[in-house]
Amino acid sequence: MLATLAFWAFSGVAIASAFMVVIARNPVRSVLFLILAFFSAAGLFVLLGAEFLAMLLIVVYVGAVAVLFLFVVMMLDIDFAELKQGFLSYLPLGGAFALVLAALLAMTVATWQASDQAQSLRAAAMPDGMSNIEALGTVIYDQYVYFFQAAGLVLLVAMIGAIVLTLRHKDGVKRQSVTAQVGRDRKEAIEMLDIKPGQGIGE
Repeated sequence: MLATLAFWAFSGVAIASAFMVVIARNPVRSVLFLILAFFSAAGLFVLLGAEFLAMLLIVVYVGAVAVLFLFVVMMLDIDFAELKQGFLSYLPLGGAFALVLAALLAMTVATWQASDQAQSLRAAAMPDGMSNIEALGTVIYDQYVYFFQAAGLVLLVAMIGAIVLTLRHKDGVKRQSVTAQVGRDRKEAIEMLDIKPGQGIGE
């Protein structure tokens, strides 16, 4: 009974927090609601017996991603009024994507419910004599190692693309050229001047 109440409490808070992330006008509040949603999801993982995933969710997403996003939002001078303009024009496209995602989720749940192995998989989420971390490592690094590596490559490409798109070179800024520094000789580095008495160094 207590586990059921905790499940409904964590689920309700997670859904409400996710909803507030989308509708909140202040982006800082959206990030705070996002952190609350992460904590609620971590509580659900604990109820499912996946303590490692719960710890990973809090340490990685709350401790790094959400906090980093919060600092970026607070430090950047973003005109949110300008960003909100034209929001209604994207509403049909966003609704279409939401319907497609909802259809995919419904299809996944229906397929899982209709599977002959669904009940047995629910009853034995982990092999006997194996901890949660060992079972997770076996699944990721043994059964789905190629998919795991492909996901890492996709994230690497996304990171490189974000860096390339946001990199801006300004004119007039002195930048270090290691090749030019190492390759210069004595004639380029030293200039000999013959200063006569009573005269200064001219331009």
